[in-house]
Amino acid sequence: MLKFWKKKPAETAPPQPVAGEPPAAAAEIGGDPALNEALAETPSPAETQSEHERFVAPVIEAPTATPPLTKRSWRERLSGNAFARGLSSLFVRHPKLDDDLLDELETTLISADVGVEGSTELVENLRKRMHKREFADAPALLAALREALLTLLKPVEQPLDVRGKQPFVVLVVGINGAGKTTTIGKLARRWRDEHRAVMLAAGDTFRAAAVEQLKTWGARNEVPVISQGQDADAASVIFDALQAARSRGTDVLIADTAGRLHTQGGLMDELGKIARVLKKLDADAPHEVLMVIDGTTGQNAVNQVRQFRQIVGVTGLVVTKLDGTAKGGVVFALAREFGLPIRYVGLGETATDLRVFDAAAFVDGLLPASLGDGHD
Repeated sequence: MLKFWKKKPAETAPPQPVAGEPPAAAAEIGGDPALNEALAETPSPAETQSEHERFVAPVIEAPTATPPLTKRSWRERLSGNAFARGLSSLFVRHPKLDDDLLDELETTLISADVGVEGSTELVENLRKRMHKREFADAPALLAALREALLTLLKPVEQPLDVRGKQPFVVLVVGINGAGKTTTIGKLARRWRDEHRAVMLAAGDTFRAAAVEQLKTWGARNEVPVISQGQDADAASVIFDALQAARSRGTDVLIADTAGRLHTQGGLMDELGKIARVLKKLDADAPHEVLMVIDGTTGQNAVNQVRQFRQIVGVTGLVVTKLDGTAKGGVVFALAREFGLPIRYVGLGETATDLRVFDAAAFVDGLLPASLGDGHD
């Protein structure tokens, strides 16, 4: 007699952890009531935005191939900058030393977003010196302009030192489109090439595909990425990453955060929450709050820094996209307004185009070649 058996359904395999993720879930962080209270203090990003904002298709920033490690001089990178072109053409068109030259110099500085007050102050000082006959000709005035610009920038020429803490926690903040994720990838490459153990934390859980984008950078740079997926609690993700970094002896942990406008209160509050949660493990963390600024945004960058600084205590700046903007003067405006260290500037697309800020190289890259000294 034939017997028929009902086929037993296949067992569902348990979900596998994401590579590089710690085993503990965010909801099981040590059973710390204080921590759970901190995590619950602010609404999630998803609760503070409209449906339209949550599901706007992202722009994928990560390149499709590892760029060649070529390195061009600061002058070569800044030669296409409209600010540099404006200064060069000014002294060609006005070789005569007079008030007209200074008036046009002031216009050029204001147009490049050095700021009205800062531009006027700088030019009026030069005008007084010119009337005292301190300058023999236009090249002498140009040399004085160089020294004045260097005086503004030298105090903020402070490279980031990631030694002394293990792991050294870098929290990266900024608005959407500033180049945060690309900057993180380039920093990971830089520190990995310095033989440091680097880990990334995918704290941008709000923007679609942001986690995958960071994983792409992690795979390319051969560094682990701690993640939990879209709409996870950002503070939990970064807390987990710090736990993992400590257990693995990581030198530098770079934590991404959701891009946000300085006018978005709920998302700005999330940054303060992240900082408070990190202090549960390390009272000094984050050791650097690095704000990435789009160099093409001009004076609006000043407002952004002011707001972010109040919320999360920005300790250093990265100014990106300076190779092709007419607004490169914002670097001087930021230095004058805040005095915050400018850690890096972005001068192009390749990994080596994220440069440690060098005030003299930057100024000489903007001024006519007769004063440049060929900084690399």
